[in-house]
Amino acid sequence: MSKSKKYDFRVLAVGDTFKTEITRRMSATKTIVSKSHDGFTTEDEAVAWGQKELTAFMTTQVERNKRKTEKKIKAKSIADAIAAEALTNESSEIDLTDSADELED
Repeated sequence: MSKSKKYDFRVLAVGDTFKTEITRRMSATKTIVSKSHDGFTTEDEAVAWGQKELTAFMTTQVERNKRKTEKKIKAKSIADAIAAEALTNESSEIDLTDSADELED
């Protein structure tokens, strides 16, 4: 069983030119093309572009994932604060009703 990378690039020959595609493994059987560029005259040019763009693409993905994680953490902390406040309000309402019953006696 081999372990493949999630992001990679491939070079395809299209007629007398070459095409480079940055790919993402969606599942074990499905691969998606995230970015492509064609019209390279040599395979070496296509490989060089693929290596450079793959590095830039992965850097962008890492930054995007960090932003999304920070956003999720912030939303979760706000939701936790709201839930804690709701629990505090519920417990204070219960205390008020208990003390009101004692005053009536």
